[in-house]
Amino acid sequence: MGQKITIEPVTRIEGHGRVTIHLNDNGEVEQTFFHVDEFRGLEKFCEGRPYYEMPQITQRICGICPISHHLAASKACDAVARVEATRTAKLLRELMHMGQMVQSHGMHFFHLAAPDLLFGFDSDPATRNVFRIIDENPKLALKAVNLRRFGQQIIEKLGGKRIHANFAVAGGVNAPLTKENHKAIAAELEVMTLIGKEAISIAKGWLEANRETAETFASFPSNYMGLVDLEGGLQLYDGEIRVRDAHGELLAQFKPEYYLSYIAEHVEPWSFLKHPYLRMLGWPKGFYRVGPLGRLNVIDKIGTPLAQEEFKLFRQINDGKPVEGSLYYHYARMIELLYALERIGQLLDDPDIMSNDVRNYPPLEALPGQGVGVIEAPRGTLFHDYGTDEHGLLTRVNLIVATGNNNWAMHTAAGAVAKAYVVGNRLTEGMLNRVEAAIRCYDPCLSCATHAIGKMPLEIRLLAADGRELDRISR
Repeated sequence: MGQKITIEPVTRIEGHGRVTIHLNDNGEVEQTFFHVDEFRGLEKFCEGRPYYEMPQITQRICGICPISHHLAASKACDAVARVEATRTAKLLRELMHMGQMVQSHGMHFFHLAAPDLLFGFDSDPATRNVFRIIDENPKLALKAVNLRRFGQQIIEKLGGKRIHANFAVAGGVNAPLTKENHKAIAAELEVMTLIGKEAISIAKGWLEANRETAETFASFPSNYMGLVDLEGGLQLYDGEIRVRDAHGELLAQFKPEYYLSYIAEHVEPWSFLKHPYLRMLGWPKGFYRVGPLGRLNVIDKIGTPLAQEEFKLFRQINDGKPVEGSLYYHYARMIELLYALERIGQLLDDPDIMSNDVRNYPPLEALPGQGVGVIEAPRGTLFHDYGTDEHGLLTRVNLIVATGNNNWAMHTAAGAVAKAYVVGNRLTEGMLNRVEAAIRCYDPCLSCATHAIGKMPLEIRLLAADGRELDRISR
C-alpha cells in the first residue's frame, strides 16, 4: 500500500486547513485532498435575531475582512427593510470598502505571499517570512506596514474602530465624513499610490522572470465570476454578477438577488466547507473561481487610469483569453490594490461625499421580508441572504463566503502542484511548501467560509496506543 503525507496546518493563511497527499507504491502522487475541518455554524445561531443586528454580528466572523461582511450585511438589510441607501451613504460605504481592500490586499501580498517570491519556495522555512523582509529590506517592510495602516485608518475614521466598525445601517450609514478626516485621507493618497505601484512592479517582475513556472504552476481551466457595472467595468461594491467560461465566453450576467437560480452547493465527505457550482453546468463541471484573478477574467475594463493600463498588460498574458495560472492571483491582487487607491481619490473628489444626507429610513408601512446583499470581498464574491418574519426576526440566513466559492479551485490547485512537484521517495520541505503556496494564491479565509447549516460530514476514530483502530463512528 502507498503512503499518506499530511500537511497540517497550511501556513500563512487565515483559519485552519490541512492537505493530505496519497502516494502509490512508487512514491508518486495519486490523490490530494484539501481539508477544511473547522465549523462555526454562524448561520444557525443568527436565527431569531433582529435583522438590523446583522451588520454588527456578521463582521465577527472574521478579523481580517470584517468590513466585507459589515457592508454585505447592510446591503441585505437595505433589501429586507425595503429602503435604498442615500447616494452619500453609498459613497461612504464604498470608501470604507476601498480601505478594506487596501489593507487586506497589502497584508496578503507583503506578509503572506512575498516571502515565497522574494526568497524562493525552497528557502529555509525559519526565515521564509515577513521578518526576513524586515531584516533585508526594512524600507520595503515599512512601506508595507504603512499601506496596511492607511487602509485600516480609513475604516477607523469612518467607523470608529479599525476592526468591527460601527457604521453601516439599513438605509445608509450613521455618520457623515468630517472635513478633518477627508483631509487626512487625501493627504496620504499620493504616497500610498506610489507604494501600490511598487508592489505591482515586484509581482510583475517576479512573474516575468519566472514565466514558465507562472504559466504551469496550479494552472487549469475553470469558470470565473465577479461583479461588473453596466459597461462591464470592475466593480467591488455594487453591480451585476457576471460569469465567463474557461474560453472567456459569457455564460451569465444577473442581478445579485437571483443568485440561487444560478448557484448551488455540493458537499464532499472530506471537508466541512461546501463547494459552490453553477447550476447550468452541474457538478463538478460548473465550479468557478472568484477573487482578483476571477474578477479580472470577467471584466472588460477598469475605471481608473493607472489600474486600467495595468489591466491592458494583464490581458496580454494569454492573448485576451482568461489567465489560468494561480500565481497570477498575486499580480491581479496588486492591480486591484492600485484600483482601490485610485478609487479612494475619485470618491474623495465627489462633492456628495461631504453631504450630511447619510440615511434613508424604512417606510413605516413596509413589512420586513427577504433581502440579499452581495459585495466583492478581497477574496471574492460574498453573498448574504436573510429571511425574516413580520416582526423582522431572522428565520433563515444563508452565506456563501468568498473563500467557499474558491474551495474546489484550491483543492484542484493543491492536487496539480502535488503531482508536479512532490516525489515521495525523496521528499523535501520545498516540495510541500509549493503545495501550500498553491493554496496561498487564493488568500483563503477558512473561518469565514465554514458556516453552512445542515448535515456535515463527521468521522470519529478510536485508536489504541499502538495505532490500531478500535472503533469508528461516521455520518
